[in-house]
Amino acid sequence: MDISDDNPYLLLTPGPVSTSPGVRRAMLRDWCTWDDDYKELVQDVRRRLTWLAGDEDGAYTTVLLQGSGTFAVEATIGTAIPPGGKLLILENGAYGRRMARICRVLRIPAAIVSGSEVLPCDLEQAERVLRRDPAITHLAMVHVETTTGVINPLKEFADLVRTYGKISIVDGMSSFGGIEIDISGMGIDFFISSANKCLQGVPGLGFVIARRDELAECRGRARSLSLDLYDQWREMEEGRGKWRFTSPTHAVRALHQALQELAEEGGVPARNRRYRENQRVLVEGMERLGFRILVPRAFQSPVITTFLYPDDRDFSFPDMYMFLKRAGFVIYPGKLTDVDTFRIGTIGTVTPEDIQALLEALRHFQSVRLRNSAYRP
Repeated sequence: MDISDDNPYLLLTPGPVSTSPGVRRAMLRDWCTWDDDYKELVQDVRRRLTWLAGDEDGAYTTVLLQGSGTFAVEATIGTAIPPGGKLLILENGAYGRRMARICRVLRIPAAIVSGSEVLPCDLEQAERVLRRDPAITHLAMVHVETTTGVINPLKEFADLVRTYGKISIVDGMSSFGGIEIDISGMGIDFFISSANKCLQGVPGLGFVIARRDELAECRGRARSLSLDLYDQWREMEEGRGKWRFTSPTHAVRALHQALQELAEEGGVPARNRRYRENQRVLVEGMERLGFRILVPRAFQSPVITTFLYPDDRDFSFPDMYMFLKRAGFVIYPGKLTDVDTFRIGTIGTVTPEDIQALLEALRHFQSVRLRNSAYRP
């Protein structure tokens, strides 16, 4: 566990995540956005991300964008869908609902298939909507819904989209780099992610891995100047790594280092094994402490796990949160409105030994709380 006065706790969240010393050191140097060395670094990041998507024949490209993952989602929706187009959104959590909100703001027609936040998206219902609504041109889904940690059926979604001849948009924010995804093999058209999750970079940098032929059709469609995905792509292609507007140079350099460290770890398969072991140790340990998981195991991703509050009216999440923070761990509150929950992430520079240390801190919290309650009048 990399804890110091300058880095006082481990982030057990779904992003931003705890980063390595090497990633943090990478940001100590300043870069000029017009310099050829920096532009080549940008190009190398784009090549590495496209390679991770499984692209072998040059059919895909990667477009980097300033801002959080939501910026990249909005850029994609606002650029990919043409006038007269319509988006079908499969949602089972807050981030699917955010896509719907983007459509409302941009005045893009959208249909919504809503489902349980603890179960995968309902593809059968989506197919029924497709059959009765020929106006739909694009479909969107969140791969790992970080509201709860549920993982949605990506290959089946991609198959459905191709069967009906539509265009796919996938929010892979919390999965890319931590779960093996053959974007090229599945024929996904637009796949969106962020530097500061499973890739273990820092916030401020999103990206879209897109089919070149589909992205080329998007010229002039964007509803925004700064979030024009097509124009950003053309500038990076023609300028060989040049950005239209000031780029987040330190975040780009950090991502470059993070991608090197991903390769050194053994690539996505090795990282996925570590994340899965983190999650296994966490759930088994939490259950021994009396906590219950919300999402059924069959649908649980290795990224973040949602736990129900214990059946104890004296339980206080704020007290537990502060106790763990003082012990060197930061966790997440729940994101559900009708169930009391909290969430613990298992991505970033986190090991099973770190999870064991967290569980020991939780055992200590429980023992202190029991001692305090024993003296309560």
